Amino acid sequence: MLIGADSPNVSQFALHMTLNELKYIVAVARERHFGRAAEACHISQPTLSVAVKKLEEELGVPLFERRQGEVSVTVIGEQVVAQAQRVLEEAGVIRQLASQGQDQLGSPLRLGAIYTIGPYLLPHLIPTLAEMAPKMPLVIEENYTAVLTERLKQGDLDAILIALPFEEPGVLTLPLYEEPFVLLLPSAHPLGRRKTVDHEDLASENVLLLGAGHCFRDQVLQACPECRARTTESGNVQNLEGGSLETIRYMVASGLGVTVLPCSAAGADRFSERLLTIRRFKGKAPSRTVALAWRKSFPRPEAITALRTAVMACQLSCVEPHKAGRRLAG
Repeated sequence: MLIGADSPNVSQFALHMTLNELKYIVAVARERHFGRAAEACHISQPTLSVAVKKLEEELGVPLFERRQGEVSVTVIGEQVVAQAQRVLEEAGVIRQLASQGQDQLGSPLRLGAIYTIGPYLLPHLIPTLAEMAPKMPLVIEENYTAVLTERLKQGDLDAILIALPFEEPGVLTLPLYEEPFVLLLPSAHPLGRRKTVDHEDLASENVLLLGAGHCFRDQVLQACPECRARTTESGNVQNLEGGSLETIRYMVASGLGVTVLPCSAAGADRFSERLLTIRRFKGKAPSRTVALAWRKSFPRPEAITALRTAVMACQLSCVEPHKAGRRLAG
């Protein structure tokens, strides 16, 4: 039997279902743990548990399966949580629309950046943006692309700096600049005597890479199949891995191998030339496209424009502005 619009049950939902309760179930679904969800929502675990249980009773269906130390989302719970996320996003838009008359550059902007972009772009971006929009400080988060994407979609971040390709429903992307990759060598390495190097030159080298989960690792391997880890006769993996580009740079400086880096991270100014040498690739160098991404519903377009303009004004010496970013920023 269909329930009419004036049904007492529907009215009850409208009266009793709160945005906080929707926020709680989204947090539980994300964390798969009531304690961590409560911490993320800045409330006590008993308060969150009672609120979630109350909502389940009102809806008449279980949203979560509770087991010792583990929580999973039911099939109907997945649908309810997805709708709850959309409602929370729209509620955020309503709050922003209510303040449309206010200065869009007058409050902080929450910006995420992947680990291989943040440390090298942000030192240039932050002072540039501070000069352009002094009332809009950046709240920075560095993380993996997958994590930043979820936080962007959930409304925890306003914009993110990532590398293409990147496609997400409801998210806009704008290419900002093309960044070539370079080879980083110990200064005494034989390849340092060449002006440029070829991909094939790395076939017999111990190429240091980032660990799994970093999109830059995948980009390097796609552009340079010769950089893949090789195994010894005993079956041991020969290549070493690092958790960050900074760690890998120190590993190269200590003579453990060579590596491929985005040019902005090569760090010619961080080490004496007696320790490290930077060489470009022969011909068309492998590269990546750095882009800005934000939700279509984000109601502060002037903030995005200011951020984009500031990035384009940073003038990193080794990158080439993307024609799309250059055209729109100008």
